[in-house]
Amino acid sequence: MAEEEPKPLNYIPEVILKKRKSNEEWAIRRKQQLEQRVRKSKGDNFVIKKPEQFIREHRDRELDLIQMKQRGKRHRRAPLTLESKLLFIIRIGGKNDMHPTTRKFLYSLRLRRIFSGVFVKANERTVDILQRVQPYVTYGYPNLKSVKDLIYKKGLGKIDKQRTPLTDNNIIEQELGKYGILCIEDIVNEVATVGPHFKEVTSFLCPFTLNRPEKALKGKKKLYEDGGDTGNRKDQINELISKMN
Repeated sequence: MAEEEPKPLNYIPEVILKKRKSNEEWAIRRKQQLEQRVRKSKGDNFVIKKPEQFIREHRDRELDLIQMKQRGKRHRRAPLTLESKLLFIIRIGGKNDMHPTTRKFLYSLRLRRIFSGVFVKANERTVDILQRVQPYVTYGYPNLKSVKDLIYKKGLGKIDKQRTPLTDNNIIEQELGKYGILCIEDIVNEVATVGPHFKEVTSFLCPFTLNRPEKALKGKKKLYEDGGDTGNRKDQINELISKMN
């Protein structure tokens, strides 16, 4: 019986072998980097919550909802009066102990992060929201200097869903020129005087990202007038702004 002729071996070019080896080494390194990143993220900050902690947080949120409704009822019986049309609100708390309804009210003010601040026009709706979220915010009447310092130092405009520094008056004219607002000084004036286009200007401005004050806030949910941190600071808000700007 005749012997079968041996079949030629498949030849793989050396370049392809080197590339395949390189890809395998890269994949191994990438996997190790990802595993190291996961271990690092689960290091000191990774805490497994106990059932008691979930229960406590749930009770805190439910208590927050009850207290929020009570504050709303007190406001309807005795409405809060404000001395200025312009308010600057700073979010100073709120996380695990906050009910989702309270969070929704804070989001309606565009206060999604702690130590963020916004200019708002004082009206009945704003006052009602402030009463409901009182343990998590402090506010007051900013003067012209505070308005100017905030806008010049931390002012960002929202353009095509992107946060853009107010370094070019052409950007301002392009977005707000139809309202007669052509430069950053016009923005300052419109906000400080609560002008006719205040809503358009504050919608253009992103919420201000403020610095965490070292000693100005003590973490107390009591009203500022009672020795705490929250609620209406009136003109004293300017001192807090200067420490957080």
